[in-house]
Amino acid sequence: KGRSGLQLSTYENYIQTDAAINPGNSGGALIDTNGELIGINTAIYSKSGGSLGIGFTIPTDTALNIMNQIINEGTVVRGWLGIIPQAMTQNLAASFGMQYLEGVIIADVVYNGPAFLAGVIPGDIITHINEKPVENLRHVMTQIAALRPGTSVELDIIRRRKTMQITAQVGTRP
Repeated sequence: KGRSGLQLSTYENYIQTDAAINPGNSGGALIDTNGELIGINTAIYSKSGGSLGIGFTIPTDTALNIMNQIINEGTVVRGWLGIIPQAMTQNLAASFGMQYLEGVIIADVVYNGPAFLAGVIPGDIITHINEKPVENLRHVMTQIAALRPGTSVELDIIRRRKTMQITAQVGTRP
Protein backbone atom coordinates (compact mmCIF):
# COMPACT_ATOMS: atom_id res chain seq x y z
CA LYS A 1 0.00 0.00 0.00
CA GLY A 2 1.01 3.59 -0.45
CA ARG A 3 3.36 3.00 -3.38
CA SER A 4 4.49 6.16 -5.13
CA GLY A 5 7.41 7.51 -7.14
CA LEU A 6 6.28 5.78 -10.33
CA GLN A 7 5.87 9.13 -12.12
CA LEU A 8 2.52 8.08 -13.58
CA SER A 9 0.58 10.89 -11.91
CA THR A 10 1.03 13.90 -9.64
CA TYR A 11 -0.86 12.10 -6.87
CA GLU A 12 0.35 8.57 -6.47
CA ASN A 13 -1.01 6.19 -3.88
CA TYR A 14 -1.00 2.75 -5.46
CA ILE A 15 -1.35 -0.76 -4.15
CA GLN A 16 1.41 -2.99 -5.51
CA THR A 17 0.22 -6.43 -6.56
CA ASP A 18 1.71 -9.54 -8.06
CA ALA A 19 -1.55 -10.30 -9.90
CA ALA A 20 -0.92 -10.41 -13.65
CA ILE A 21 -1.95 -7.18 -15.34
CA ASN A 22 -1.35 -7.43 -19.06
CA PRO A 23 -1.89 -4.80 -21.76
CA GLY A 24 -5.64 -4.41 -22.07
CA ASN A 25 -6.32 -5.33 -18.42
CA SER A 26 -6.01 -1.77 -17.10
CA GLY A 27 -9.30 -0.65 -15.61
CA GLY A 28 -10.15 -4.17 -14.45
CA ALA A 29 -10.96 -5.09 -10.88
CA LEU A 30 -8.44 -6.33 -8.35
CA ILE A 31 -10.41 -8.45 -5.88
CA ASP A 32 -9.51 -10.39 -2.76
CA THR A 33 -10.31 -14.04 -2.07
CA ASN A 34 -13.77 -13.04 -0.79
CA GLY A 35 -14.62 -11.28 -4.04
CA GLU A 36 -14.33 -7.84 -2.44
CA LEU A 37 -13.06 -5.02 -4.64
CA ILE A 38 -9.57 -3.89 -3.59
CA GLY A 39 -8.91 -1.46 -6.43
CA ILE A 40 -8.74 -0.73 -10.13
CA ASN A 41 -5.76 -2.14 -12.05
CA THR A 42 -3.81 0.68 -13.61
CA ALA A 43 -0.21 -0.03 -14.55
CA ILE A 44 2.56 -2.61 -14.67
CA TYR A 45 6.29 -2.55 -14.25
CA SER A 46 7.66 -3.86 -17.51
CA LYS A 47 10.68 -3.46 -19.75
CA SER A 48 9.14 -5.50 -22.58
CA GLY A 49 5.44 -4.56 -22.39
CA GLY A 50 4.48 -7.95 -20.90
CA SER A 51 3.76 -8.65 -17.27
CA LEU A 52 6.73 -9.25 -14.99
CA GLY A 53 4.42 -9.85 -12.05
CA ILE A 54 4.54 -6.33 -10.63
CA GLY A 55 1.32 -4.37 -11.04
CA PHE A 56 -0.16 -1.23 -9.55
CA THR A 57 -3.77 -0.64 -8.57
CA ILE A 58 -5.71 2.48 -7.58
CA PRO A 59 -7.28 1.78 -4.15
CA THR A 60 -11.08 1.48 -4.08
CA ASP A 61 -11.60 4.49 -1.81
CA THR A 62 -9.60 6.70 -4.18
CA ALA A 63 -11.45 5.40 -7.23
CA LEU A 64 -14.85 5.91 -5.55
CA ASN A 65 -13.93 9.44 -4.49
CA ILE A 66 -12.93 10.33 -8.06
CA MET A 67 -16.05 8.65 -9.50
CA ASN A 68 -18.35 10.57 -7.14
CA GLN A 69 -16.65 13.87 -7.97
CA ILE A 70 -17.08 13.27 -11.70
CA ILE A 71 -20.75 12.30 -11.24
CA ASN A 72 -21.58 15.19 -8.88
CA GLU A 73 -19.38 17.96 -10.26
CA GLY A 74 -18.43 16.86 -13.76
CA THR A 75 -14.74 17.03 -12.94
CA VAL A 76 -12.19 15.97 -10.33
CA VAL A 77 -11.68 18.74 -7.79
CA ARG A 78 -8.54 18.84 -5.69
CA GLY A 79 -7.54 21.22 -2.94
CA TRP A 80 -4.64 23.58 -3.59
CA LEU A 81 -2.55 25.90 -1.45
CA GLY A 82 -0.08 27.14 -4.04
CA ILE A 83 3.05 25.81 -2.35
CA ILE A 84 6.11 24.15 -3.81
CA PRO A 85 7.22 21.77 -1.06
CA GLN A 86 10.63 20.16 -0.72
CA ALA A 87 11.41 16.93 1.12
CA MET A 88 13.14 17.24 4.48
CA THR A 89 16.58 15.64 4.58
CA GLN A 90 18.93 15.08 7.49
CA ASN A 91 21.20 17.89 6.28
CA LEU A 92 18.31 20.32 5.84
CA ALA A 93 16.89 19.44 9.26
CA ALA A 94 20.30 20.13 10.83
CA SER A 95 20.60 23.46 8.99
CA PHE A 96 17.20 24.48 10.44
CA GLY A 97 18.32 23.43 13.93
CA MET A 98 15.93 20.48 14.02
CA GLN A 99 16.75 17.13 15.60
CA TYR A 100 14.10 15.16 13.73
CA LEU A 101 13.05 14.79 10.10
CA GLU A 102 9.59 16.27 10.40
CA GLY A 103 7.46 18.05 7.87
CA VAL A 104 8.29 19.52 4.50
CA ILE A 105 10.08 22.73 3.63
CA ILE A 106 8.31 25.33 1.55
CA ALA A 107 10.70 25.99 -1.34
CA ASP A 108 8.38 28.55 -2.95
CA VAL A 109 4.89 30.00 -2.69
CA VAL A 110 2.69 30.90 -5.67
CA TYR A 111 2.08 34.65 -5.71
CA ASN A 112 -1.51 35.43 -4.67
CA GLY A 113 -2.20 31.71 -4.04
CA PRO A 114 -3.97 30.60 -0.85
CA ALA A 115 -0.75 30.00 1.13
CA PHE A 116 0.72 33.35 0.00
CA LEU A 117 -2.44 35.19 1.08
CA ALA A 118 -2.34 33.42 4.47
CA GLY A 119 1.28 34.49 5.09
CA VAL A 120 3.23 31.30 4.31
CA ILE A 121 6.74 32.14 3.08
CA PRO A 122 9.61 30.18 1.51
CA GLY A 123 11.65 28.49 4.24
CA ASP A 124 8.62 27.71 6.41
CA ILE A 125 8.38 24.07 7.48
CA ILE A 126 4.89 22.57 7.55
CA THR A 127 4.70 19.92 10.26
CA HIS A 128 0.92 19.40 10.56
CA ILE A 129 -2.15 19.95 8.40
CA ASN A 130 -5.38 20.17 10.42
CA GLU A 131 -3.53 18.61 13.37
CA LYS A 132 -2.41 15.60 11.31
CA PRO A 133 1.37 15.13 11.07
CA VAL A 134 2.98 15.61 7.68
CA GLU A 135 4.95 12.44 7.02
CA ASN A 136 6.71 13.22 3.75
CA LEU A 137 6.45 15.08 0.47
CA ARG A 138 3.97 12.65 -1.13
CA HIS A 139 1.84 12.67 1.99
CA VAL A 140 1.57 16.48 2.15
CA MET A 141 0.49 16.66 -1.50
CA THR A 142 -2.14 13.99 -0.89
CA GLN A 143 -3.37 15.72 2.29
CA ILE A 144 -3.75 19.04 0.48
CA ALA A 145 -5.41 17.50 -2.59
CA ALA A 146 -8.02 15.85 -0.35
CA LEU A 147 -9.07 19.19 1.17
CA ARG A 148 -12.31 20.69 -0.07
CA PRO A 149 -11.83 24.00 -1.92
CA GLY A 150 -13.40 26.89 -0.03
CA THR A 151 -12.74 25.40 3.40
CA SER A 152 -10.20 26.58 5.95
CA VAL A 153 -7.09 24.60 6.73
CA GLU A 154 -4.85 24.96 9.77
CA LEU A 155 -1.13 24.64 9.12
CA ASP A 156 1.38 24.11 11.94
CA ILE A 157 4.58 25.77 10.79
CA ILE A 158 8.11 26.19 12.04
CA ARG A 159 9.55 29.56 11.01
CA ARG A 160 12.98 30.62 12.19
CA ARG A 161 12.88 27.91 14.88
CA LYS A 162 9.53 29.13 16.24
CA THR A 163 6.28 27.19 16.01
CA MET A 164 3.18 28.97 14.76
CA GLN A 165 -0.21 28.25 13.25
CA ILE A 166 -1.51 29.73 10.02
CA THR A 167 -5.03 29.36 8.68
CA ALA A 168 -5.46 29.38 4.90
CA GLN A 169 -8.47 29.13 2.62
CA VAL A 170 -8.15 26.10 0.35
CA GLY A 171 -8.26 26.91 -3.33
CA THR A 172 -8.99 24.70 -6.34
CA ARG A 173 -5.98 23.18 -8.05
CA PRO A 174 -5.66 24.86 -11.46
